[in-house]
This record gives sequence, structure tokens and C-alpha cells, in this order.
Amino acid sequence: MAKRDPAQTDALSQAPIQAGTAATDRHWRTRFLDHLAESSNVSRSAEHAGIEISRVYRLRRAQPEFARQWQVALTEGYTHLEMEVLRRLREGDFKTGDGEKFDFANAIRLLAAHRDTAASSQSKARDVSADEVRASIDRKIEEIRRRIAKEKQAEAGGA
Repeated sequence: MAKRDPAQTDALSQAPIQAGTAATDRHWRTRFLDHLAESSNVSRSAEHAGIEISRVYRLRRAQPEFARQWQVALTEGYTHLEMEVLRRLREGDFKTGDGEKFDFANAIRLLAAHRDTAASSQSKARDVSADEVRASIDRKIEEIRRRIAKEKQAEAGGA
């Protein structure tokens, strides 16, 4: 599991705290993120951390660093799920701990949905302009033209 810098996590604790609730625990974020990295389940992770799910989502919207840590933990959780599916398939382990059949179909659907979400968020994170894209394409086309010209020169010189 990826280690989070406690100083960063504590710095996130500056959000208003309701006295007399589980939210007063300044370390709920660490518990939430660690559980999220294990489970990929936001609701269960919030419950595990003793925090209301609405507060977790509100904090994610308000604090970019917490949102980044959330995404890292979620990605790690999906990696764990993928490894679990692969292990079960390779070892022929088709039953859960309570004797039920492991739900491979849903696990694979979740992994596919996560892959699509991750790809979408990466493209948003890059946030490049149309001019930057065009310039990049132009550079690549020019590289191809140069390579073709060199190949033609080499063929003409060798013939």
C-alpha cells in the first residue's frame, strides 16, 4: 500500500469540525484513504473512518490535495481487485471465504468501469489546448517527413 505523508493528511484537517461527532477525530482521513486503497469502496471507507459520506465528498470537492490522495487510493484499490481476480483465476479459487461463488462478472465490470473513468480523468488532467495539440501533431508530421527523406536519400545513394 502506498504510504501517505502524515503532514499532508494533517494539513487537510483544517476543515470545520463538528464538536461531539466522530468527525472530531483528526486522523479519519488516513483511515478513510487506507480503507479505500484496500476496498475501492467509498461508502464502506467513510463508515470505517467514522465520517459521514457527504462530508467526504464535500472535502474532495473543496481540497485538491485530498482529491488527489483519494484518486491514488482508489486506483490502488482497483489494482488490488485486479490482482485478486487474476489470483483466483490462476489458482482455481472460485469460492469466497463464506463458501459463496466469487462474482467474477461484477469484478470485471468494475475494473472496466474504473479503466474508463481513469482514462477520462487523465485526459481532463492534461487539459491541453487545441493549439498545443496541433503543434504536437505538426512536430510529429515533420519528424516523419524527415525520416522518409533520409530513407529516400539512403536508398538513392545505395542504388
